[in-house]
Amino acid sequence: MMTKVGYLPDETSSFVGRRAELARLHTALTTRRMTTLIGPGGVGKTRLAVRAARAAADRYPDGAWWADLSPLPDDGLLLPTVSDAVGLADHTLRMPVEALCEWLGDKRLLLVLDSAEHLRGPCSHLLAEILTTSRGLTVLVTSRQPLGTRGEYVVEVPPLPVDGAPDALQLFADRLRAADPRAGLDAPGDEAAAVEICRRLEGIPLAIELAAAGIGRHSVAQLAARIGTRFDARFDARGAHGRSGVLALTPGFGAPGPGAPGAPGVAGAAGDDDGGRGTARLDLLADATVWPRRHRTLRTAIGWSHELCTPLERLLWARLTPLRTDFDEEVAREVCAGGPLTPDEVDRALQGLVAQCVVQRDGDRYRMLDTLREYGRMWLTELGEARAAADRHARSFLDLARRAHDGWTGPEQVSWYHKVSDTHLDLCAALEHLLVHDVGGAQEMAGRVGFFWACCGHLSEARSYAQRALDAGPVEGPHRTRLQWVLGVAALLQGDFATAEKYGALCTAVALFDRDDEGMLGAAYLSGLTQLMTGEPAAALEAAGRVLRMTESVPVDSAHRLRCHLITVFALTALGRLTESEAAATALRRACERGGEYWTRSYADYQLALIALFQGRPSASAAHARSMLAGKHRLRDSFGIALGLDILAAAIAAQGAGAQAARVYGTGHAYWRMVGHPQRGTPELGPVRERCELQARAAVGDEAYQRAFERGQSDNAEVGLAAALRTELQL
Repeated sequence: MMTKVGYLPDETSSFVGRRAELARLHTALTTRRMTTLIGPGGVGKTRLAVRAARAAADRYPDGAWWADLSPLPDDGLLLPTVSDAVGLADHTLRMPVEALCEWLGDKRLLLVLDSAEHLRGPCSHLLAEILTTSRGLTVLVTSRQPLGTRGEYVVEVPPLPVDGAPDALQLFADRLRAADPRAGLDAPGDEAAAVEICRRLEGIPLAIELAAAGIGRHSVAQLAARIGTRFDARFDARGAHGRSGVLALTPGFGAPGPGAPGAPGVAGAAGDDDGGRGTARLDLLADATVWPRRHRTLRTAIGWSHELCTPLERLLWARLTPLRTDFDEEVAREVCAGGPLTPDEVDRALQGLVAQCVVQRDGDRYRMLDTLREYGRMWLTELGEARAAADRHARSFLDLARRAHDGWTGPEQVSWYHKVSDTHLDLCAALEHLLVHDVGGAQEMAGRVGFFWACCGHLSEARSYAQRALDAGPVEGPHRTRLQWVLGVAALLQGDFATAEKYGALCTAVALFDRDDEGMLGAAYLSGLTQLMTGEPAAALEAAGRVLRMTESVPVDSAHRLRCHLITVFALTALGRLTESEAAATALRRACERGGEYWTRSYADYQLALIALFQGRPSASAAHARSMLAGKHRLRDSFGIALGLDILAAAIAAQGAGAQAARVYGTGHAYWRMVGHPQRGTPELGPVRERCELQARAAVGDEAYQRAFERGQSDNAEVGLAAALRTELQL
């Protein structure tokens, strides 16, 4: 959910108890700069952190922000994940940690890092840096063990009390009703049986929730009896491989034995494809030296839930574990179907896992808690399906990349844009797998998602994966051109014009050799944009025009053809040929509108706003600027929003509304800081900004201008943008 400023996860079920812990956290967040909630898996650290952060959010002018670290297999994406969580979309060549420290330097915000136990060292190092440079930063961490960072204040999260307090019983009753609205504790002996269940489960919230979810197949009394007589006896405390802490999946309980009725029949390559990372998390979960009894209790509860699942539900539980982020039913079918799990069976089994509280549902999205994912990952390895599951996951997201690339200029552009952005960690995981097992697939995928990532602000990942794919082995044809094009566009957006120029020339040479018209158009866009940014509009106009004439067989609505026409518009405006530029921009906008394309269309709006401003039509300029901003907002394009706010502020200033212009300039400044550049753009924009800022200051005076500017700058970015989009901007 969005807080007043920031983002915290939604709470989708009731919150029970924890008054003492919340009071302690309130004090800690007020007096300490770093607090770590520790406790065994399933004890409720995440729920407690969400509730505490929401209660504290209003104390932080720059908001409360959440970073979920559970999907990260290692520290490779730690910095991008934290940067993304706090709204930084850096477009510079700086070291990522330097950019993050600068972004946080003057902010007063709360940052929550959830599930940090498998990244304790990297998290400790990162937090030591940002807490030193960002004096207004407060950090709340959840982890199974302390991070060991200097100044860390550790709060142990205990289970819910089962004696002398109703909290555990209340949680059981709430989850019982959630599983079956007709259920309750009304029958004679039910409440006593429920108390016994909570006592046997030692008040561990996840264990209680899993037990309550199984009530559809048992009465409360039966559940209590089975827990009392069977739970502990069904597990081998030493584990499946003789290692302390790894569950034994014995035939007849968690794992059907070979040939057993309902045993999964899909063979897969043996071996744990995560390089042991999943096992490391499981060893931590069950480490007999850390939370020994409570870990055993939780293992028992998870195993009980596993036993209650049908064989196909168990198989789906295992096969879902390669997914790093939330998913929908379509993704579940693509990643998990095979053998006895037909697509229809996937749908049925998924609903069964939801009923068992193994998978959580929020609208049309699903997710699995990391503790349950770890269990499923171990089960996947026991089945010998880890490699096969990783292959299916990678193939699924390679197919998503293909469809997104092909759908870029169609009516589903915004939907594809968000899907690529929202599945970022899964795409990265698929790329990592393909780089090892299918280099050609990795090269294709990095080329197809690179532009999306550049637009989403993931420039470092776009550039890194494209370079790794290019270096991984020989690649020819369109895949090579796309990889070089992604490298060039990412370099250009980071201000590395020499590298962008180099890749523009390489793309041109490869596309000419391959007689690849789409590649030629892409190369012309990259080279033309580089020339525009370096003050050579005439060269950009000539090159774009030449390639457009050479490639007339390419459909007018192809992505690269539209972009080449955009270069023509920019170049004509920069050369002062405003009548021609306006006609070209209007035609380009219509072509984009017909196809449902927003990205290029919004830049056509931007050019129409600039042209109208040059022609002395500030009201029309403001209307075009707002149209541009609406499009860029739909695409979450921070760089484009920053450009649009500057041109809108200029148009407002030209109408004599100095204070309103100053506020929009202030909001624009916040977006420029977000991308790390001080008002980037083509060279002709500098004088426009300077002239219009002087107009605004002259209209209201320096003091009033500065007040309005600072208000816009201090607004939450979304709030400031929403205000700018209103025709009548209120101060």
